[in-house]
Amino acid sequence: MEIAKILQPAVALMAWTMVMWVWMYATRIPAMNAAKLDPDSLARDPSKTLDDILPASTQWKAHNYNHLHEAPTLFYAVCLVIALTGQGGGISATVAWVYVALRIVHSIVQATVNKVMLRFVLFSLSSITLMALIYHAARIVFRF
Repeated sequence: MEIAKILQPAVALMAWTMVMWVWMYATRIPAMNAAKLDPDSLARDPSKTLDDILPASTQWKAHNYNHLHEAPTLFYAVCLVIALTGQGGGISATVAWVYVALRIVHSIVQATVNKVMLRFVLFSLSSITLMALIYHAARIVFRF
């Protein structure tokens, strides 16, 4: 059985999400130690968050890690739908790789310089790319 090419970018984005997880904790744990923060104290006081205590640049990685669990969930689902229909090669796979590239660039921008307008453009382009994949999947499964 040939593996659908569209699954490759899906797995690549999963791997990138884990890279962001490592980057998040590689910066967050030292920042928490520098702040002499007792993590249990946050659990006891829900009015305080790490956003209140840690430097913003440290938290940018955590915010991006969270973002990688939002719209990309639709990406994973649409990749599976397209793969299951046997249409996971060619332009579908190429568009999926474009989506992954845009999300990775978005992550790097958010985690480093965090320029909101640049992030917005990258997020918008990735959303349009995702819409194209969803439209393609809809055409396949609804046969229009």
